[in-house]
Amino acid sequence: MTDPLKIRLVEAETFERPVTLRLPFRFGAATLREARQIFLRVRIEDGRGRSATGMAAELMVPKWFDKSPELSNTDNENQLRRSLALALDALKGAGLETAFRLHASVEGAHHGRAAAEKLNGLVASFGLALANRAILDALCRLEGLTIAQAIAANRPGIDAATAPDLQGFDLPAFLSTLTPAKSLAARHTVGLVDAIEAREVPQGERLNDGLPESFEEAIDAYGLTFFKVKVSGVPEADIDRLCRIAAVIDAKMPAYSVTLDGNEQFSSAEAVADLLARIRAEPRLGRFAASILFVEQPIARAHAFEKPVTALAAFKPVEIDESDADIDAFVTARKLGYTGISSKSCKGFYRSLLNRARVTKWSADDRSPYFMSAEDLTTQGGLAVQQDLALASLIGMTHIERNGHHYVDGMAGAPEAEQEAFARAHADLYRVDKDRTRLRIEGGRIAIGSVVGAIGLGSSVAPDWSAMER
Repeated sequence: MTDPLKIRLVEAETFERPVTLRLPFRFGAATLREARQIFLRVRIEDGRGRSATGMAAELMVPKWFDKSPELSNTDNENQLRRSLALALDALKGAGLETAFRLHASVEGAHHGRAAAEKLNGLVASFGLALANRAILDALCRLEGLTIAQAIAANRPGIDAATAPDLQGFDLPAFLSTLTPAKSLAARHTVGLVDAIEAREVPQGERLNDGLPESFEEAIDAYGLTFFKVKVSGVPEADIDRLCRIAAVIDAKMPAYSVTLDGNEQFSSAEAVADLLARIRAEPRLGRFAASILFVEQPIARAHAFEKPVTALAAFKPVEIDESDADIDAFVTARKLGYTGISSKSCKGFYRSLLNRARVTKWSADDRSPYFMSAEDLTTQGGLAVQQDLALASLIGMTHIERNGHHYVDGMAGAPEAEQEAFARAHADLYRVDKDRTRLRIEGGRIAIGSVVGAIGLGSSVAPDWSAMER
């Protein structure tokens, strides 16, 4: 192909849609019952005046990006709106460049402007990530390519401009090797207030909406073998709950895999080590402990980079998630003994690709494995979940945390015609039940052939823009 296409961002429109959860989702100190999903539509032009439209969507989850207790959920949402406004302002002023260079030219200044307004790195990342995805989608549509084809040919022009530690690493050659799978295993989230056994759900409180209402029922409904279990940082309560969870899985599954997510609920590595020691010492957790793949962000971000976590990593690999506030975070984490980092669409498509390149380079340099995992931010059926699945598959993930389909009733809130359009265009990904389009998980797996085969970034159809709030 020719050199990467230079483009400019010409127009951008934002829309929103409210989302109500069918079950409360407790992670860390927060319990989510409702949120808003933001949608972005952009138009780009190339140097010859050709134009294309692109889109992106993300749930604005309160109390994850900024967990300050003095901020309300509305405050958190306004932070994310402001981040997007700042990102779009910067990108519109960046002129004519390759898609990646548009990003690279504004990333540092964008984070600086956000910080000046007391918006932390995760909040800043949100706006730029959403804008970049919409621009990438438009670029692919302009050139008639799937996202995998575009990345393999490096049509965005990705280089080491924002990651100087990758200077000398052959990024174009690396990108050309990325081949998306057509299915992924679903890693089911077990929230802190989730019912474990079906009998724990009082009969008078049952939703009876055709979806599982307990962890036990979810295993049976979806054939799950991968699980992500939230831990609270209160050792006695955690061990009791883990034993109840393990009893259910052990009774149903001959083999399974688990990840533990601390969601910053531990003040120190020593506190995490105490929980892990208790897990190892508990006979009822024998199979469960042997099935743990890694531990995700156990230490609060304010303290996560204060001390090495080498002792923790001796038990199980440890990765960062909330500490991944900018492109340099993985480099810092590596020096402290962290060997993994999460991929989330809300943190940045390019960041995930560059971190995946780091995994390849560092694993060879250190002769020791580094890793990435694909985690969920309660992404909703339709555009958001499809773009997240496309990214996870592209960077070689074999399983992905999914929870949006469990805590929300499918594409609830979207017009019936929009739901039908997504179900038709992506019939491998969705099923229709009781007039609701819902994620299809069969045998514990999610089929995404129509997602990775779609022109653009993951979707063959657009949401109904007229049915949203501007």
